[in-house]
This record gives sequence, structure tokens and C-alpha cells, in this order.
Amino acid sequence: MKHISFLFVLFSALFSAQKLQVVDAENGKPIANARIILTDQLLYTNEDGFAPVDENSRDFEVSASGFKKENFKNFSSVIKLEPVFKNIEEVKIINVDIKKIIEDLHKNYNKRYFDKPSLYDITFKSKSFNNDSLFFMVIAEAKLWTKSNSYNFRDGFKKNYDEILQIQLNNVKYKKKSSKGVFNVKTNEFEHASMGDYFFSFEIYRLLANMNIKNSKITGRLISEDNDNQVIYVKVQSERGIDVSGEITYNKIDKVITLYDLNYQQENFPVYKRTNKDGVEFDYQLGNARVIFDFYKKDGSYIPASKKITGEKFFVSYDGKKDERSFTTEIVYNTFTKSDKKGLDPKVDFNKSIWENVPVKEDKEATILLSKEEQEFINQK
Repeated sequence: MKHISFLFVLFSALFSAQKLQVVDAENGKPIANARIILTDQLLYTNEDGFAPVDENSRDFEVSASGFKKENFKNFSSVIKLEPVFKNIEEVKIINVDIKKIIEDLHKNYNKRYFDKPSLYDITFKSKSFNNDSLFFMVIAEAKLWTKSNSYNFRDGFKKNYDEILQIQLNNVKYKKKSSKGVFNVKTNEFEHASMGDYFFSFEIYRLLANMNIKNSKITGRLISEDNDNQVIYVKVQSERGIDVSGEITYNKIDKVITLYDLNYQQENFPVYKRTNKDGVEFDYQLGNARVIFDFYKKDGSYIPASKKITGEKFFVSYDGKKDERSFTTEIVYNTFTKSDKKGLDPKVDFNKSIWENVPVKEDKEATILLSKEEQEFINQK
């Protein structure tokens, strides 16, 4: 009974925190990943369209991909956003030299985005699925420090990761792993590319590398324009067996990408062998990944709002069995301050799983709101 009562109290507390929901003005459906910029904090809605916004909040901005950005002077429990397009067939398609844009951004990255030491309060979420069944989830509030907001290849190859980025776990709100046995695919090596994945500059480098492969076919098309912002369709087909496609939002005046949402189709990439921490060799087949980076302008500089990577159809073959893996890793940069410090103490040791590090207990307002699926997983016995 005590266990049931605890879950009831927990669920009630979470439900009462659902003070704001963002929905589509046309059909009333909830909008996931809608960005809410408050006076001193940044939040995103969960999969059900909810975000823990205090009812006393004033003068805030709400935006979402595919919808018109709106500013609100007063709190409302339901926020309605209008879709950008009423009739997609009326949009005129114009070719764009997307490679030129990416080359320019790669060359001038540190001039376009904030490139000084920075300290963020972040929400870190990671979920893993095996054969469509959620088996691991962790959600934490943490601090993230970065020296330049971009990836330093020299320090990365030398494994001087603390010179690039540091994380301090504060409140690990939820951490649960299913009791069902799932084959471990973790390896002992933390590759420099795993550190690179934290940074948009590394993603720009990766996209340009695919563009530069011999015989790559590159497509860029302007599909909408609103004042200084252009939505551009991007497609890159390479001979490596990887196709990239999706959309970016590009500010043509500041020459920055403010929203990057591309899919990597990797199913044709050759199968290769890996060895997990237990010394067991297995075959690994890359699947499809969706990479999202979101930025906003604050005090004249572009700083990160969120980073999200989702993957599906990653196949693991071992001992005559074949499992399908999928995952989601997400960081929301809730607050931002300039930093003149050399880093964090204590900090995460990247030589082991980030969740094996000991968190610092810190009392602060929760920026986390579980979706229905996440709550059901937590409630499982």
C-alpha cells in the first residue's frame, strides 16, 4: 500500500505541474518540443505538449517547427499556435546553393555563434528501446560548462575532453532500467566523435564531409521565407551508403542556422563488428538517425536552446539472435551565463558511463515533466 500511495502522490504532483499545454490551433492536437522562452529560463513541451510553466509567468515566447512564433503577455493554460502553411502547393520552390552556406558556416562558425566560456543549467534525458520496448530511461538536471561552445579537434584526438566540455550531475530525477535481460552493446572506448556529438560545429563538419565525398548529389531548395528567416530543404546522397535529408531554418542576415533538423539514412552502410565491455563480439548495423539543433538569439549572440538525437533500426546480432535498437538523447539548455571559470568541480568522468558518475544533490525548481509513456515506465514494478 505504501508503494501505491507513493506512486499516487508522485503522479498527482506531476499532473498538477502540467500548467501549460501547447496545441495546434487548427486541430487541437498537442505540439511536442515547442520552445518556451521565459524571462530567465527556457523550456520545451514534452511528447504530450505540456511544460511546467508557472501561472505567474509573463511576457514569454512560444515557437515550434512548422508553426508561427507567438509572444504572450499573460499566462494561459492552453497555448494555440497557427501552422505556417495553409496550402503547401502554393509555396514556390527555389534552388539554393546549400553547400556554399555550409562551407561558409564551417569557416566562420566562431564568428556567428557565441564562442566564449559558458555555463548552462541543462535537462538531460536519455531513453533506450530494445525491439520497441523501453528498457532504460534517465532524466537529470545538470550543469554543463564549455570552453568555446564548439568542438576542438586537437583536444578531442588527444582525449583532453575536460578542455572542451564538462558536465556536473545535480538532480538525477528518474533513472530506471528494466529487469528484463538486454544484451549490452556498451564498449570500453569513449570515442572523440561521442564528444563531438555535443556540438553543432561538429555536426556542420560531418555534413560537409558527406557533401565532399566524390560523386555526392547535393540538393538545396527554399521552401518558405518569413522576413529574414528561410526554411531550406536539404538532401545529400553519398556513395558511402548514407543519405542525409531534412530542413534547416537559416537567418540570411546573420548567416546562421537557427534550427537544424536532418535525417541520416544509414541502412545501406556495411555491417561491422564491435566488442562490448564484457568482451563479447557482435555484429552492428547502423540504422537511421535524426539530428536536431535549436538556437536562439540572446543579447546579440546565438546560443544553444536544445540538442536532440533519435535513432531507429540499429540492429545488433549476437549468439544467433538479432535485436533492433532505438534511442533518444536530448539536452535542453534551460539557463545560460557567461563563465570565466576553468570548469566544474566535481565533474563527470567521460571514461565511464555518464550515469555511473555520482550526482551532486541540489535543490532547485524542477524543469522536468514526464510524458504519459515515461510515467507508465516509471510506474512499472
